[in-house]
Amino acid sequence: MNTDKYISNVVKSIPPSGIRKFFDLVTNSKDIISLGVGEPDFVTPWKIRKEGINALDRGSITYTSNLGLPELRMAISYFLKTHYNLTYDPEKEIMVTIGASEAIDLALRALLNDGDEVLVPEPSYVSYAPCVTLTRGIPVFVPTDEKNNFILTPDDLKSKITSKTKALILPYPNNPTGAIMKKEELEEIVNIIIEHDLIVISDEIYSELTYEGRHVSIASLPGMKERTILINGFSKAFAMTGWRLGYIAAEHGFIEAMNKIHQYTTICAPITAQYAAIKGIYQCEEDIVKMRETYDKRRKFIVNGFREIGFDCFEPKGAFYIFPSIKKTGMTSQEFCEKLLKEEKVAVVPGDAFGPSGEGFIRVSYAYSIDKIARALERIKNFAKRIL
Repeated sequence: MNTDKYISNVVKSIPPSGIRKFFDLVTNSKDIISLGVGEPDFVTPWKIRKEGINALDRGSITYTSNLGLPELRMAISYFLKTHYNLTYDPEKEIMVTIGASEAIDLALRALLNDGDEVLVPEPSYVSYAPCVTLTRGIPVFVPTDEKNNFILTPDDLKSKITSKTKALILPYPNNPTGAIMKKEELEEIVNIIIEHDLIVISDEIYSELTYEGRHVSIASLPGMKERTILINGFSKAFAMTGWRLGYIAAEHGFIEAMNKIHQYTTICAPITAQYAAIKGIYQCEEDIVKMRETYDKRRKFIVNGFREIGFDCFEPKGAFYIFPSIKKTGMTSQEFCEKLLKEEKVAVVPGDAFGPSGEGFIRVSYAYSIDKIARALERIKNFAKRIL
């Protein structure tokens, strides 16, 4: 049967993930060192795992409220206040989702009408533009530049706003570049956002992985809480990727609209993960700090490693990725990654997977042990000797 004629044209228009392409190659091959997938190599802290086990043991296996367990929403409210000085009503302004990925989808579906434009700074995470397209919105890429530390500048923002622009996705700390936006840099774009009546979808999933100073949320700036849909979760900072737990903090009207979609599609996030996350917020602060300190050591090690090999490498201030330039090789990002994989069996992700301005770069994750990173760097050094 030819199923192609039945598939939506919108779905057909969306390319497969550039990250998953290389991940699939790795899973089907032997002896490959992968620095490609953005997943913590830490095991979820024991207190969190134990609470998940206890929840199962006591038979906590039911649906929860669509918005999530009240106790978890209260814990999230506490976390946002103590970490980022944000005040959200746990009853009306917080909802729990199946990962930050569902949160992004819910926000876009709740906001967009056909033809609405969404500004997507890039390079950035691969799912934003496809999710906009699936809602019949129009993603508008806003290129950022290495010379500006890959931040979204006022000029970048103003250059892409039209009468159809409805929302801005703000992905900082950034995947793939590791860039962050400091308070003063966020303040420079606030007036533009307010002047053009934009809604900000602020993806802050890497907020706890900020290495120089504390993360600042744009929602904490004057006039921005009411027009920001803040997205975060437990996957990265708490090493809970497979637990699939995220959350949204926003004005009640936005939460109400997103919950309509959530209740008809996924109903609620897994209850065992929700109970486990409560324990994480209240009792695993030391674990978060230790993981962040370890990532910071790896960050410095891998940046120095690439620079010593001869590659220009922007120093990331957040997340757990570096985004070195491979332009001096004369290869495209795809060519470089395919050749490195074939010749030295090291998997990294081509920069153009994260948007056109990612061409000429590669994304390398340091969510791996120093030993593994060192072995990969040795192979990359051998590769570089032949091509530089």
